[in-house]
Amino acid sequence: MQYIHVASVPFLDVVESSEQPIAFRTTRGRGDRVYRGFGYGAGWLTLAIMGLIGGFLFYQSLDAFRYEGFTFFTETRWITSVSGGRFGIAAVLLGTVVIAVVALVLAVPTAIGTALFITEYAPKRIRAILTSLVDLLAAVPSLIYGIWGAAVLEGQVVYVSRFLADHFGWFPPFHTTSLAGSKVPTTLTDFTASAFLAGIVVALMILPICTAVMREVFAQAPPGEKEGALALGGTRWGVIRDVVLPFGKGGIIGGAMLGLGRALGETVAVALIISRTTDVHNLLQILKTGGNSIAALIARSWTESQGIASSALMAAGLVLFTVTLIVNAGASFVVSRSRSGAATEI
Repeated sequence: MQYIHVASVPFLDVVESSEQPIAFRTTRGRGDRVYRGFGYGAGWLTLAIMGLIGGFLFYQSLDAFRYEGFTFFTETRWITSVSGGRFGIAAVLLGTVVIAVVALVLAVPTAIGTALFITEYAPKRIRAILTSLVDLLAAVPSLIYGIWGAAVLEGQVVYVSRFLADHFGWFPPFHTTSLAGSKVPTTLTDFTASAFLAGIVVALMILPICTAVMREVFAQAPPGEKEGALALGGTRWGVIRDVVLPFGKGGIIGGAMLGLGRALGETVAVALIISRTTDVHNLLQILKTGGNSIAALIARSWTESQGIASSALMAAGLVLFTVTLIVNAGASFVVSRSRSGAATEI
């Protein structure tokens, strides 16, 4: 066996004495340049389209803003005509948020449990099947959800709403009180076409996107930390509680925010279910008949609107566009930061 002395290798002295880093130049082929240009072009095109949509909505909303001024954001009534009326976004924006919050309260815990079962408990041979079944919920059209909710689900939910109102009426969202604060007698018909029913249907619609985001983040939990927790005597639930859930906290928040963005903009299903109202008192009582949302308002009123009324709907659309854009941008930021934790494992 022959040995080579390090001192006899001439290039090592050159490397050791050099203080400047070696610069590497890469030459991109035609395919790389085309793909890079296509990627940049698609990204800038998306931003341009979003900017054009926002600019169009703002331009079409100017007449409504000039007519109502700042009261557009505080007025609860929505009474429009070709030449004017009294209208504002306060009540319908509140109704939109109420339905979205109900959907999140129902969908997020279910999505967390589903994602954890798929990533931590389900056998590998059925994991792909379960993932596909959950994702199939996203392929069902909104119209089908709305018809199913109004024709089938409503007849069952009214009993749940009546039970909640009778036994948990002390909880403010489950109140069924008059404007004076006194409890009013209720029948089953008082709980039809409610925000609670709409929230249940929207929860089913946002469940796939929430589950998908959480599942991807939970799957990236560091295997070393999970195995170390098991080696120290931890149970499966202990590993989930101490490793997976803390690691996936950003994914949970991001998935919930993405679901919120979808829930805020849901149109057809909500329009088919709720009974339109702009009474703030009724909007805050989610079990009672009545509700509203910006998207449903636009869908129901657009074909009959002209002049100022059309501009008012454009202004409402601009508010919804801005809110959902902010929510989705925040969700993307949170999810991207949560995934960076996968690279911390040594």
